[in-house]
Amino acid sequence: MNRVRRSTRGFTLIELLVVIAIIAVLIALLLPAVQSAREAARRAQCVNNLKQLGLATHNYHSTNNVVPASTQFLGPAKDLGWGWNANWALMLLPNLEQAPLYNAYNFSVGGRDASEPLNSTVTYNKVGFMLCPSESQKSRPADPFAPANYVGNHGGPGVDRMWSGMIVEPYTKSTAAQIGNPPGTAWWGADANLAFFGFESVTDGTSNTALFSERLLGVVNNSPLPYASAGANAKRGVFDAPVSVAYSSQNQQAALQSIQQCQAIPGTQQARAESWVSGYSWAIGYPWNWMNQCYSQYNTPNKLSCVNVSGEGATSASPWGGTSGLITASSNHPGGVNVCFTDGSVKFIKDSVAANIWWSLGTRNGGEIVGSDAY
Repeated sequence: MNRVRRSTRGFTLIELLVVIAIIAVLIALLLPAVQSAREAARRAQCVNNLKQLGLATHNYHSTNNVVPASTQFLGPAKDLGWGWNANWALMLLPNLEQAPLYNAYNFSVGGRDASEPLNSTVTYNKVGFMLCPSESQKSRPADPFAPANYVGNHGGPGVDRMWSGMIVEPYTKSTAAQIGNPPGTAWWGADANLAFFGFESVTDGTSNTALFSERLLGVVNNSPLPYASAGANAKRGVFDAPVSVAYSSQNQQAALQSIQQCQAIPGTQQARAESWVSGYSWAIGYPWNWMNQCYSQYNTPNKLSCVNVSGEGATSASPWGGTSGLITASSNHPGGVNVCFTDGSVKFIKDSVAANIWWSLGTRNGGEIVGSDAY
């Protein structure tokens, strides 16, 4: 009897390679879609965080008839209140269902002085609504202080007009003996744009004036800094730029010139060692050195942030912002940043927005008229 032998045929090498290639193509097609879906979810959460901050500001205004200042001091009158104190985010806590955290803060001491451990329960405590889900840096820039991605609108270009935004320094009383100014003035001088003010002062319209936006956390390592201006992490740094104009000059041409000078710095130039102050703490801030708790609508979103190294830039305040600093909004969202407007709405502003439109959205009383189709 003859037996019929049946052979089992396997895949050839070519067939196996074709199958692997097909799987690779499918993965290449599906992976961006999955990543896009995840980013859409993160962006939606970011929008929700900003909406909550906007709503909390409206509730705060309903109670106090003013918008919170960038920093506020509620301690004894003998303390001038111009050092490290509670910032706008801490003042909003009762309106964010965080009254116990607010009550834990000791307003009789500063936020970063010899008595700082008295407030460590608050300042070291991470709060989720102040962190953007798209933030890829998990380390705290100034550990153990808990960081923040959301910052208040300090105003348009400071070289044009100071304190023109919604979250600005307060008009603080001082004494001539301790600061050198007459009683009733701030240590930087009196100015009609200083806090406190209410929504009635937003003459440009609450739907046309930015309230909050977002900014990536600063670099963690203080020195050396591997963050060149042409590198992938340039948005996290702050760079020296030869900005040659004085602040509050009411000169928009000078503001444009400052942007050009900031963008023209060499691609190999390293960030300042103080770049870590971006997002330093969600709970405390310093009036003049506002970079931690605010941003300026000066350079357009996701461009370089620069400080003035001439004039005001020569002062110790410049690494932390300074009124003529170009400390812009930034994010990991592709193509732009989320901005919460004063009416509580949140809009996505593209990186390609024109500088003059960006400035106009940053001022509360500049008299500009901006249509929604402009951005």
